[in-house]
Amino acid sequence: MTTAVDGDERVPAAGPVHHDQPSFESLGVDPALVAVLDEQGITTAFPIQALTVADGLAGRDVCGKAKTGSGKTLAFGLPLLQRTAADPATAPGRPRALVLVPTRELAVQVTEVLVPLGKAVGLRVVAVYGGADIDRQVSKIRKGVDVVIATPGRLIDLGDRGELSVADVETLVLDEADRMADMGFMPQVEWVLRRLERAHQTLLFSATLDGAVDRLVSRYLTDPVLHEVASPRTTVEAMEHRFLEVHQMDRVKVCAAICRNSSKTIVFVRTKRGADRLVEQLQKEGVRAAAIHGDLRQVQRERTLADFSEDKLPVLVATDVAARGLDIDAVDVVVHFDIPEDHKAYLHRSGRTARAGQAGVVVTLVQWNQILEVERIQARIGLRLPIVEVFSNDPRLADLAGWHPGVDVA
Repeated sequence: MTTAVDGDERVPAAGPVHHDQPSFESLGVDPALVAVLDEQGITTAFPIQALTVADGLAGRDVCGKAKTGSGKTLAFGLPLLQRTAADPATAPGRPRALVLVPTRELAVQVTEVLVPLGKAVGLRVVAVYGGADIDRQVSKIRKGVDVVIATPGRLIDLGDRGELSVADVETLVLDEADRMADMGFMPQVEWVLRRLERAHQTLLFSATLDGAVDRLVSRYLTDPVLHEVASPRTTVEAMEHRFLEVHQMDRVKVCAAICRNSSKTIVFVRTKRGADRLVEQLQKEGVRAAAIHGDLRQVQRERTLADFSEDKLPVLVATDVAARGLDIDAVDVVVHFDIPEDHKAYLHRSGRTARAGQAGVVVTLVQWNQILEVERIQARIGLRLPIVEVFSNDPRLADLAGWHPGVDVA
């Protein structure tokens, strides 16, 4: 069975209940879980939750086609917690529920959502991921754990140490399965799936369900029900795009001018060294910025992300890999400081803005020898916009959304 609905990626969590925004209670969610959601101001279901929660609670295998930011953490988290809580006997180091995610950032985000809900129904939720102290994670596991949220590599490391077994898992979630495929994790995912010994339910969520993800569904899911949330506007159409030709010596100053006139900006660069260098350059221009990339300690990455999410830090400079799985609302500008590798990278980076039905501006800084490459990217995503030459004192940088490319400003 396949169900699809149209709707923005997010709908308001609070407010009056409409026919397409059922309450969690009406979907069969445990009152203890509903009470926690109420305390957080979440009273009605997002479209993906409205479609999938009842099937998840019924024990069906579910494929949810939905993008990051669509509310899928609760879509799988509520059934997982409720079904696990119904039978609380868990052996040490043998959790009964497992959530596999592609990145440590996503592991942290999912954990933050599920821990208070798990506590309400007497379940211990623990995250394990690379880049953090493995001995500390082992200590948490030994104290007892019902639900594990894991990146594939760290899960296998803990399995090899004999600290964690997936043999008793009854509910498995594969979150952002397409990203796991893109990042080369499918062999590890299948390694885990082959070691599940009990009859189990699988909830798979992905922005796409083709290629390696489709093969995974065919091989490992049993009579899955497919639910899809389709956005009425394509990602590209939901944004304002600006392509600015800049001179090498002026590029940092142009970027700084854009950042100063935005409340929340993510700037993308290609390398870790480039990220650190740009942060230093922006700070010399009076712009508060911090980097996020793979060479930073996990605690530092988490602190930077938290500061950015809570509006304590206005500018985040990120590499492509570090930004995978980020779910941060109200980013008003994305800057491609280094041009994207291809059109897919352009869409992935740009998708950090124009979320939750809000406006967003995407700016690509283009040097003279990159113009043909950028025109090719435009063609692949269906855009045809002029590349406008600007300098750092250009008044248009103060209001990027307020002018249309090709319109001269005196």
